[in-house]
This record gives sequence, structure tokens and C-alpha cells, in this order.
Amino acid sequence: MAGLAITETVSWGILYYGFPVMLRPMEADLGFSRIELTGALSIGLLTSALAALPVGRWIDRHGARGIMTLGSCLATTLLFVWSRIESLGALYAVWALMGLAMAATLYEPAFAAVVGWFPMQGRDQALLVVTLVAALASTIFMPFEAWLVGRLGWRGTLAALALILAAPTIPIHALVLRRPPRGGRDAAAARAGAAVPGLTLGAATGTGVFWVLALAFLASNFTTNTVTVHLIPYLSDRGYSPTLAAAMIGWMGAMQLPARLVFAPLVARLGHRAMTVAIFCFQAVSLAQLALVRRLPTLAPMVVMLGAANGMATLARATTIAEIFGPRHYGSISGAMALGANGARAVAPFTASLLQVALGGYEPVFWLLAGALVLAGLGLLAAPTRIRRDEVG
Repeated sequence: MAGLAITETVSWGILYYGFPVMLRPMEADLGFSRIELTGALSIGLLTSALAALPVGRWIDRHGARGIMTLGSCLATTLLFVWSRIESLGALYAVWALMGLAMAATLYEPAFAAVVGWFPMQGRDQALLVVTLVAALASTIFMPFEAWLVGRLGWRGTLAALALILAAPTIPIHALVLRRPPRGGRDAAAARAGAAVPGLTLGAATGTGVFWVLALAFLASNFTTNTVTVHLIPYLSDRGYSPTLAAAMIGWMGAMQLPARLVFAPLVARLGHRAMTVAIFCFQAVSLAQLALVRRLPTLAPMVVMLGAANGMATLARATTIAEIFGPRHYGSISGAMALGANGARAVAPFTASLLQVALGGYEPVFWLLAGALVLAGLGLLAAPTRIRRDEVG
């Protein structure tokens, strides 16, 4: 748990949050437009989404150590290559491969490793610790990376970040991550005369609740990234200063930390399904506030509610999948759901722009997303979640 808390913080801070810091200096140095450059990040996120399922299958069969170690080695190499690129095609190629590295090192493989190690009564707390520490990735690394760019330039910064990434992640993934001990959950199941519980991916996809959750978390991720990218221009057009709008995004990020701290106690009281439904409802109410911004005296409730919901959504996806489908094939099932959820992260900014034009403004887009989240919550309430979890493969 401690090892993954460290490697997730470093990996997110460099691989995901490093790109926005490099954007302006790359734009000035290479001469490409911001749209052209951000296309590389979208390619990487789409590749990561597509690779999530095979990575999850690998972890189910062989454990997380090999794939996460290789992912860190690949990411380190690609950071060095990125520091030397001169063409847009080379940047796109680097980020297509970087998507593979992210799929092998970020939350999905880390969550699969945690679920494999910890029994049900300790799983939520373990996931909380990893995500709570990793939530500081942007706070720690973005200012540090900006400071490095001012002294080393973007190319020198990427070379330095490659070393900073490699130093903790490669040895921790290679030496600390091991398959669950035989004396733990597997032995307990064997003594009880049963296999480790859990549906296969095929069996899971045959249930309605799988598809409800997949669509719900797709809508949730789409919402989060739409607001992150479009909040500043939306509020600026309605009389808010860009500085205040940017501060709202920052405070939404800050609200994720206290929200994650109370997630486990709330789940213990309400249950995973009710908690997940509440998260979707909080996001929907927050979007309704954005759509009604002209009639509201303040957006402070929106900042608190949406920030808290976004922080809890990451934990909800990890814990709900394990709770409903069992731990045996968690990596495969989580990877399959990540195909839509992480794909939504990549296409949300562009798709939301198209919807804004097609619907005649941002307000209809926010109402549409709020309605989709309410439907997702109602669907999860209606879907049966008491399913057998002894179909092992």
C-alpha cells in the first residue's frame, strides 16, 4: 500500500499532470498550435483506455509486478524521447506509446494490485490511502515542474523528470509488488472448500449491473473533464473573472481530499450502491447549479459538491466493482469498465464543444449531462446486485 501510494503520486504527477505544464513552452518552441499539441494527450488517453482490458487480464493471471515495472521503464524511456522530438508526428507517436505506459502504471493496475492483497474488511481503507496520497500529485508536481521549466527549459525538464520517475517507481514496482500471500485470502477460501470468489469478465458482462455501472462511470468521467476544460470560458462569458473561475477549479480539486477521508465511513453506513448513487446525484445537482448560474448568488455549493463527488467517484468505481463482482477477476472487469470511463476523459473536451454548438450553448449541455447522471443513479438503484460470484475461470 505504501509503495503504491508513492508510485501513483509520482506517476500521476509526471505522466498526466506534466503535459499541461509543457504545453506553452512546446507551443512557443515547436510552432504547433495548442489544438495540435493537445491532440497528443488525447491519443495517449485513448490508447490507455483501449489497453486497460488486456492489462487487467494480465494482472489477474500474473500479478501486477511485471506489468507495472515494464510500464515504468517504458514511461521513463518515452520521457527521454519526448525531450528530443522535433515533429508533430513524433510527439503523437510518443504519446500513443505513453498511453500504454499509463495503462500499466496508473490507477487501474494499482487498484487491481490492492484488491488482490486486501480482504474485504481492509480493502476500502487501503484504496483510500493510495488515492488520498496520489490526490496530492498535481499539488506537488505542477509547481515543481513549472519551476524546472523556468531553469532547464521544457526539454531539460523532461529529461530530469525521467530520472525522477525512474528512481522510485521501477525499484518499488519490481521489488515491493508481489502476488498475494498464500496464507491470506486464497488460503482462507481453500480451507472453506471454495475458490476465491468472483465472476469472470464474461459472466460479469452478462449482468445488467455491469452495463449500468459502465455507462454511469462513463457519464461521470465525461462530466468531470467537461467542467474542468470548459468552466473558465463558460463563467467568463457570464461575468466571472477568469481568475475566479480558475480558482473554482482549484478548490474543486482541494475538496477531493476531505471527501475521500469520509468515503469509507459513509460506505460502511450506506453501502456501496447507495453511496455510488449519491455521488451521481451530487454531480447532477452541481451541473444544475452551473446551468442556473445567472439566477444564483454564488456557486460555492457547486464547488463543494462537485469537488467532493469527483473525489469519491474514483474510490466508488474501485470499491463497487470489487464489492459486486468479487476480487477473482477484478483486473479484467475493471479494465473493461475503464475502456469507457477513461475513453470519456479523452473525448470529453472535444465532444462537449460539439454539443455546445449543436445545442446552442453550455446550459443545455449541463442539463443533458445532469439528466444522464440522474438516469445512471436510477438505473443503478433498479439493477439487481445480488449475484453469484463463484464462477471462476
